[in-house]
Amino acid sequence: MTGTFVEVPVPSVAGAVTAPATRRSGWSTLRRIAPPYLYLAPAVVLLVVWTYQPLAQTFYLSFHSWNLVPTSPMREVGFANYVRLLTTSELGGSVLRTLAVIGGMLPFTVLIPVIVGLLTRRVRGRAAAVYRGLVFAPMLVAPVAGAAVWQWLLDPTAGVVNRLLGTELNWINTTGTAQLVIIVITGWHVVGFAVLVVSAGLTGINPDYAAAAEVDGASGGQITRWVTLPLLSPTLAFLVLMTVLLSAQWTFPLIDTLTQGARLVPPPTSTTCCGSTGSAATTPGSPRRPGSSSSWVSSCSPRCWRVWRIG
Repeated sequence: MTGTFVEVPVPSVAGAVTAPATRRSGWSTLRRIAPPYLYLAPAVVLLVVWTYQPLAQTFYLSFHSWNLVPTSPMREVGFANYVRLLTTSELGGSVLRTLAVIGGMLPFTVLIPVIVGLLTRRVRGRAAAVYRGLVFAPMLVAPVAGAAVWQWLLDPTAGVVNRLLGTELNWINTTGTAQLVIIVITGWHVVGFAVLVVSAGLTGINPDYAAAAEVDGASGGQITRWVTLPLLSPTLAFLVLMTVLLSAQWTFPLIDTLTQGARLVPPPTSTTCCGSTGSAATTPGSPRRPGSSSSWVSSCSPRCWRVWRIG
């Protein structure tokens, strides 16, 4: 007995399954990629509100003449403010001295932290906690309070520094030493933070690299030069960038507290562009061009790169 097999076509359900699957796939992709952006959203919002929006407003004001009083009229002047700013006789020297300040800060934010981090990388346990607390302590001191302590230490007549050196030098208000004093005090204030950053970078380096180099006969100095420092380069790049962008922010409270923008003695020994901008906006008879200087300085750094006028 033979049978005949008849193939019965089965209706396709691919269309009914594909659409929901596609929707589920899209939702899964969104759930996978959305969390990082959601975590970043608050920081981005704060950055826009507190940094980029004021920067855009400052750029707009730079093309107007206005004394910053809300009830006063605002007059459009085009590029006149920028022309006046760029033709100022002190601008070139101010930029060079600003670069000198940044260069003077680099040993405190890069060189010294690397040396301290390499020398103390084997500290463990409670000793590590005590060491990190002592190193970071200056960073916890308010800049104004720290400036007051240093002002007492550097007092020309009763200061500890002059007593130890047997001199009566006015460190803060002397043209030749004012900039150096600001750099040293600022470096003392931030070096602890940089040391902790370097220590964290050294901790993240896999010790197997150094062990392999040691097996190959490399000395301790060679391991540091050819293994540790190259692997630490991202951390060092971060510290250099942070120094360039934030040096003005670190030094401004000290300048304003110690020398009041160098208004204590003539000639001015340390005046910032932001300080002179506020003075120009509030002093009767002074040029009303705060927007141009603020815009030019802000374009150099998101943190309002303050241009020094020392000497």
